[in-house]
Amino acid sequence: MIGTVTKSTGSNYLVRLENGEVVSCKLKGKIRLDDRKTTNPVTVGDKVDLELENETEGVISKIHARKNYIIRKSINLSKQAHILASNLDQAILIATIVEPRTSLGFIDRFLITAEAYSIPAIIIFNKCDSLNKELLELQEEILNIYRKIGYTCVAISSLNREDIEKIKPILKNKTTLITGHSGVGKSTFINALQPSLNLKTGEISAAHAKGTHTTTFAELHHLDFDADIIDTPGIKELGLVEMKREEVGHYFPEIRKHMNSCKFNNCLHINEPKCAVREAYEAGEISPERYQSYLRILDGEEMDWKEWEIK
Repeated sequence: MIGTVTKSTGSNYLVRLENGEVVSCKLKGKIRLDDRKTTNPVTVGDKVDLELENETEGVISKIHARKNYIIRKSINLSKQAHILASNLDQAILIATIVEPRTSLGFIDRFLITAEAYSIPAIIIFNKCDSLNKELLELQEEILNIYRKIGYTCVAISSLNREDIEKIKPILKNKTTLITGHSGVGKSTFINALQPSLNLKTGEISAAHAKGTHTTTFAELHHLDFDADIIDTPGIKELGLVEMKREEVGHYFPEIRKHMNSCKFNNCLHINEPKCAVREAYEAGEISPERYQSYLRILDGEEMDWKEWEIK
């Protein structure tokens, strides 16, 4: 039988069968030994073959090839990595202007990671109902930075039913990773999409204006409007895939658009002569915020932190 892994808690896996039933599975020992590079050979989103032992229990006998996956460095075993989720159609970053504030650098690292493996990325700014006029204007400025380079950006309140209904077509018939800082309202957002899930929501720390973790394992939820979402634990930092300096510009769409017109093939778009990217930046075609973010990443400020990857 074929199924999709919806949750992993270490040695046990919940697998959703093609008929919608969920089975608790163990892993065959041979598969456990086959992959020594990661702490978990099976992850949420995996397509697997399984053999039923009874109506509610089974054994995973084969893992199908993944079209992509997210991986993060293991906390306990520094030389190993932990696969968080696989087989994604798109990834959504839930962001907020305040409590907690999502930095532009964090957003850019998320987008670069998705670009590196051709995973469509979407930015959703949440908690619009808590913003005053000045903050709403700031949020719109930020959204326009990313809209101009082709990203889908939406501003919502998870408490507003009309806003939630606008999001459903984006998710329909797709498997979507939902990520962001703790406290940005991921669980509230998912509960609004499907109240029957009744996910636990956390409080914002008054001392640090940061959220508390309410999700401890990645979990795939099938929603009643034919969408699959993978809820992930809140993350404090987002690292980049390991890449060479001359490759970084390829993952900025607005830089990629101009880079083939540079005089030198290995141009880093800093101060080289006849650099088409610099010319575009000076002409206002590339936003100062994004260009400065590119330079910071190029200098290694963000590139040394490689806990998260999308492959």
